[in-house]
Amino acid sequence: MMLSLSEVLVPLIAVALVIGPLWLIVRGGLNRKNAKQRLLGQVALFAGVFAICLIVGGTKFAAMAEDATTASAASSATGLGYIAAALSVGCACIGAGWAVAKASPAAIGAISENPDNFGKAIIFVALGEGIAIYGLLISILIINNL
Repeated sequence: MMLSLSEVLVPLIAVALVIGPLWLIVRGGLNRKNAKQRLLGQVALFAGVFAICLIVGGTKFAAMAEDATTASAASSATGLGYIAAALSVGCACIGAGWAVAKASPAAIGAISENPDNFGKAIIFVALGEGIAIYGLLISILIINNL
């Protein structure tokens, strides 16, 4: 299936319009006077590009909605399964990040006071990271059952 010219150019223009002002921010440097103005300009530009992409691709969204109305109940169960897998990974990673953020400074402090505490301190950091792995395993189990 070949892409039409608009399907190729619209995303490229959108990326150029969103990334272009970032180059101006980096090139010109930031100070207190222009940082807020440049950030608001970037957000407004992103919103405009997003609106243009919605308008141009509106017919595709309508076709997708028409296909979704004819779908069976099994597809909604599959969709909920994917949401469950995403939630298990997302929540586990947020929890792991929080645990590592709380344990790492304490571990670094303990190691800086006494280098012999490295083995004891690193265990708490590794336990926090293990939470993310458990979330990933649960999501793999969920996706395998879909």
